[in-house]
Amino acid sequence: MNKLSTSAKIYLTLVFIVLYAPIFYLIFYSFNSGGSMNNFESFTLEHYQAVFEDSRLIVILINTVIVALLSAFISTVIGTLGAIGIVSLKDAKMRNTLLSLNNVLIVSPDVIIGASFLILFTMIGIKLGFVSVLLAHVAFSVPIVVLMVLPKLLEMNSSLIDAALDLGATKKDVMMRVILPYIQPGIFAGFFLALTYSLDDFAVTFFVTGNGFSTLSVEIYSMARAGISLTVNAISGLVFLVTILVVIGYYVMTSRTRKRTEGRP
Repeated sequence: MNKLSTSAKIYLTLVFIVLYAPIFYLIFYSFNSGGSMNNFESFTLEHYQAVFEDSRLIVILINTVIVALLSAFISTVIGTLGAIGIVSLKDAKMRNTLLSLNNVLIVSPDVIIGASFLILFTMIGIKLGFVSVLLAHVAFSVPIVVLMVLPKLLEMNSSLIDAALDLGATKKDVMMRVILPYIQPGIFAGFFLALTYSLDDFAVTFFVTGNGFSTLSVEIYSMARAGISLTVNAISGLVFLVTILVVIGYYVMTSRTRKRTEGRP
């Protein structure tokens, strides 16, 4: 058992090294004054300064954050209501069909989803830009939220709802005071996961962005194609930092919610 545990720890350590070493290598050279990733000459913040002095990049960063927050909020509302609707279905065959359709959207290649949205928006006359990107991000985030909320709904004892109804609660009261508080951890998980997916998405966004509007992932791709620049490293480092802060925020909020539900101070 100890040998198995040691092997598992070694394996996990190697996996984390493989995953995180390139990221830290990229961030490390974002502080290089040499202007390349060959030799580290001296420490500097000029590449980060260049990012914040570039008004176009700042606008793109703001666009990215706005799209991420809006799409995460909208998809969380739709996904939560969708999960509640799926669980409340009495027809097991219909419920399984909807869950299968939901899962298909998650495992479908991003290139296919992006191309499909591009064709759809072109057909119905939606101009490529902020609206098209927002709609696309909401669409691929909803299935993620559904999957995060469903386990909490399935875990909830139906006697809680029956007891609330016996005590005179309306359907609205049951929803607001029983169901939503109970599944709150799943809602938070869905929101933060949708937020992260939106911030990181490139493939779908690349298809549905138009002239005059871009997100950070698409801009980094364009800058990287133009040639190696440590400004790309600086932007990537900032994105990684934001992602870490989002994850920390998620764990703080879920831990507080867990303590509140367990009745601990």
